[in-house]
Amino acid sequence: MIAAGTQATPLPDAPTTQNTGVELTEIFLSVAPFLNGVQQQLAEQLAAFDPEIAPYAEYALSRQGKQLRAALTGLAANCAGGWNDSVTRAAVIIEMVHLATLVHDDIMDEAEVRRGRPTLASKWGNSVAVLTGDCLFAHSLKLASEFPTTDVCRAVSTATRNVCSGEIIQNNRKGDLQLAEEQYFELIRMKTGELFALACELGGSLAGADAEETQALRRYGMALGTAYQIYDDCLDLFGAEETAGKSLGTDIAGGKATLPVLLLQQQAGPEMTTKLKQMVGQWDENQLNILRSWLSEFSTLEQSQARLERYLAEALEALEVIEASAHRDVLTALTRFLAQQSAQLGVS
Repeated sequence: MIAAGTQATPLPDAPTTQNTGVELTEIFLSVAPFLNGVQQQLAEQLAAFDPEIAPYAEYALSRQGKQLRAALTGLAANCAGGWNDSVTRAAVIIEMVHLATLVHDDIMDEAEVRRGRPTLASKWGNSVAVLTGDCLFAHSLKLASEFPTTDVCRAVSTATRNVCSGEIIQNNRKGDLQLAEEQYFELIRMKTGELFALACELGGSLAGADAEETQALRRYGMALGTAYQIYDDCLDLFGAEETAGKSLGTDIAGGKATLPVLLLQQQAGPEMTTKLKQMVGQWDENQLNILRSWLSEFSTLEQSQARLERYLAEALEALEVIEASAHRDVLTALTRFLAQQSAQLGVS
């Protein structure tokens, strides 16, 4: 329900999304003012940090990408009557948790550049980066504790624990390219699905959705987030660097098990597994071309896309609980957009 002292913002018109060539900017049009408010409140949080720490926090918080999680918070709220200050604060918390995980990801990946600029670790060292990520996690929980109900803090802390647990499990299994498929899906639900689910859950509940609607929105977010991670796995192997925002093939180069590679080694047998393991840590463009030829031979991109589409179908099924409206159509359009992006992979 809407927290005391807050007032729902009138809903802007939702975009028309019946065309198959829908763009992400069009989908997010109805939450553009909301995202501006999230950005403003994120910047305001810098005042809470010690002046000596603030530059590191500012650098981490200024690394904004698509803001998918914040946008989902606003889109879910729209389905329940419109966003309010509580919804905005929840989106700030979720973005902060996400950005903290990216700081730690860059350390574990030994990444020097992310989206065209040096990582925090490459600028100031791993120690500063670890502690900055810790500060962001801690501050996000402080913000969550300021809500009048403990439900928000409980949801945020549970999701944060699950995301971090997923990262630990992935790190422990680095180089293990023989995960069972269900283990892989459980891992990406923890790593990626959790924050998508949290965004939809809090966006809906803080805007006034009832328990059934809130759980439906959470299921939508979990399914969408899982599908998004499958897409990201495929993008790393079949996409373009300008779309991926990083060098291609970095997942297998770092020993991370991704769905196309898991499907390849399952179908091609032990000899292929040996070849794949030899690629870990020894990566160049020629290796990428070789791997692509193997993946194409066994149609693992198409198999991965089929699994992605199943999760998108789960997301759409969850939305059936939500009252039909132009704003529910926007969430439907987001699944259509992801399906569209997935279908373009591997198309020359």
